[in-house]
Amino acid sequence: MLQLGDEVTLYSVVFVVVLLGTRSPVWTTVLTASLYLFLGLFRFPQVPAGRVQRVLHPANAAAGSAKVSVVAHRGGGHDAPENTIAAIREASKNGATGVELDLEFSADGVPILMHDETVDRTTNGTGPLSQMRFSDLRKLDASAKHRLREKFVGEKIPTLEEAVEECIKLQLTIYFDVKGHPDEAAAALEELYRKHPILYNSSIVCSFEPKVIYRMRQSDPEVVTALTHRPWHLSRFGDGAPRFSSPLKHHWMTLMDIVLDSALHHILWKLCGISALLIQKNFVSPDYVHYWAQRGVHVVAWTVNTKVEKEYYEELLQVNYITDSLVEDCEPHY
Repeated sequence: MLQLGDEVTLYSVVFVVVLLGTRSPVWTTVLTASLYLFLGLFRFPQVPAGRVQRVLHPANAAAGSAKVSVVAHRGGGHDAPENTIAAIREASKNGATGVELDLEFSADGVPILMHDETVDRTTNGTGPLSQMRFSDLRKLDASAKHRLREKFVGEKIPTLEEAVEECIKLQLTIYFDVKGHPDEAAAALEELYRKHPILYNSSIVCSFEPKVIYRMRQSDPEVVTALTHRPWHLSRFGDGAPRFSSPLKHHWMTLMDIVLDSALHHILWKLCGISALLIQKNFVSPDYVHYWAQRGVHVVAWTVNTKVEKEYYEELLQVNYITDSLVEDCEPHY
């Protein structure tokens, strides 16, 4: 829930901005009241805290402890070919509590694990997913571009169902990272949760796109969800480089970043009723963790890839983190 200070600040800012824009006290009151009613009518409540604790801190949930969970990014893409069954097995063997897996779709609508919109970066194939049927994707070698490809030669692109069954067998928490396709993703995940009810206590659905999370809550309000966020991600890449060469477009998207960041912290999290926020590691601090803890939202940091960073999150911040490797330091994937 928003704290009282949040409520007062949010509606005060809206009131002042609308008043300055319209110079009409009547319209200002109507529009501010409409926002209040909209949030009251259409927001989703957060999932009960006890179940969120079981999902995010499974090892010690029964004892009420908040032991840090280590989650393998894309299944642990440094230690094995990302988003594959081999990666899931390696993550489990190396001590991961859970795995983050990317949900995408083949041209014929099969839910699969894939981070990119094309197969070029990770496989021996080329082309966009939107033009490749699952039967064609299955022929590709998902280890072809990996640094340990000789160890994992012939690894296939798995279906979402295959990956989930493997995670359940290995008792791994699943962080479903949904890239887009709100309706398709919600339908695919709803079917999975119906088939495997254990997922309600062992998985969380995450996305950069609020509409994906809102659509998921519409499909099944019992699913634990999270928004993923990196400030300035609309205008800049993960390494800080501008996304756009046009100064006009860059400045416009920078403005959109400011709007999105403010909306996430004051409106979107509450509208979606999220239980966690997955935030890029450079923006996590004790104050930031405390800010969200007051609102019943857990912070999960990504991508934490060095021993020193891991110790900081485990011992000082005591928050879950997502990492590319369970065994050694490595460069982060954004």
